[in-house]
Amino acid sequence: MTTRPTNWARNVTFGAERVHAPTSLEQLRGLVAGSQRIRALGTGHSFNRIADTTGDQVCLAALPQRCEVDPETSTVTVSAGMRYGEVAETLQAAGYALRNLGSLPHIGVAGAIATGTHGSGGTLGNLATDVTALTMVTADGVLVEVRRESDDADFCGVVVGLGALGIVTEVTLQAVPSFEITQWVYDDLPRAAVDEHVEEIFASAYSVSLFTNWRSPSFQVWLKHRTEGLVQPEPPSPWLGATLADGPRHPVVGLPPKNCTEQLGASGPWHTRLPHFQLEFTPSSGEELQSEYLLPREHALDALGALDQISDRLGPLVQVSEIRMVAGDDLWLSPSYGRDTVAIHFTWVPDPAAVTSVLSAVEEQLSPFRPRPHWGKLSTTSRDTLASNYERYADFAGLMRRFDPAGKFRNELMDRWFPPAS
Repeated sequence: MTTRPTNWARNVTFGAERVHAPTSLEQLRGLVAGSQRIRALGTGHSFNRIADTTGDQVCLAALPQRCEVDPETSTVTVSAGMRYGEVAETLQAAGYALRNLGSLPHIGVAGAIATGTHGSGGTLGNLATDVTALTMVTADGVLVEVRRESDDADFCGVVVGLGALGIVTEVTLQAVPSFEITQWVYDDLPRAAVDEHVEEIFASAYSVSLFTNWRSPSFQVWLKHRTEGLVQPEPPSPWLGATLADGPRHPVVGLPPKNCTEQLGASGPWHTRLPHFQLEFTPSSGEELQSEYLLPREHALDALGALDQISDRLGPLVQVSEIRMVAGDDLWLSPSYGRDTVAIHFTWVPDPAAVTSVLSAVEEQLSPFRPRPHWGKLSTTSRDTLASNYERYADFAGLMRRFDPAGKFRNELMDRWFPPAS
């Protein structure tokens, strides 16, 4: 009996009747055209059933891989199945960078973009905001390209597309000149300091992450500084009551810091510091579930206060929570659409039943702030809430009907989020 594929966390066993690994674009187009139900599966770093299907599941890793830098436009065109860590190495070798990366360099480019995945930085958009063009195979097997520069009317709706409009084969990303980052970690930042200095804290570096486990009244802080023009190469200690770490740290207490990118102020290329974890090591804890909610930046402190009220329920189940800022954008289904956001992330223990039981409490506490869940992580958010919190919800539903009238790219989760027209 063939073992069915699972996601990275192994909390989802996919139900596809057939799994395909086409070796050419022509094969992929034929598969899509001839299938009744089909979804793409990337690196599997999703925690819900967004990549699942009852029909055909397709992996793009066997397609010819492309990672081509265009120095005239400062862009890089990459195959959708590539991982960000692999793209970064090619860019760095050519003297280029991406403006930001997620916590994990292990994630696939297409899947991260399709779900609105992000890094940290109050002036930096999520990873999908780097997209300048995108090519996908649509339901009838036709290859379609959308480009921002041509002011394509569909572009802002297609980019964060949830895999619901077609199977993405290539993306073109805006690049910038390569830069270096130095990373410092602080222990025991008091909660009172966050309440009093939240804007100062998140403006203190190019990328800032706060970590808490809801069992302690303090935070661990990761500060990633761009080295050019850095006025103070040696950070202050103490800082707002926090203590400079005396050695490397892992966000999850007790896990080996060797898995993490280099800290202690050692300068290095952007792609070796912006992620929290190294490409060659197990990302995060390995055994975990994840949820994340993004809400307007101005509600950051109120949201933390609301979650404090259920900390007795969060503490036993949370391995770590990360709080980050993300700049607003114009991509319809981006969780940062139209607003600068604070992202509150939960890395849970690997107990699906227990985690599901507390998600509704988290969502209830955050509901006054119109939270948008990360599309690739666990939530119980209803269709009505999504429709209320995403101004372009109806427009995206219209795109789904136009690009996929027969529902070829639908699955149970897509039907829950965007019910088919009756």
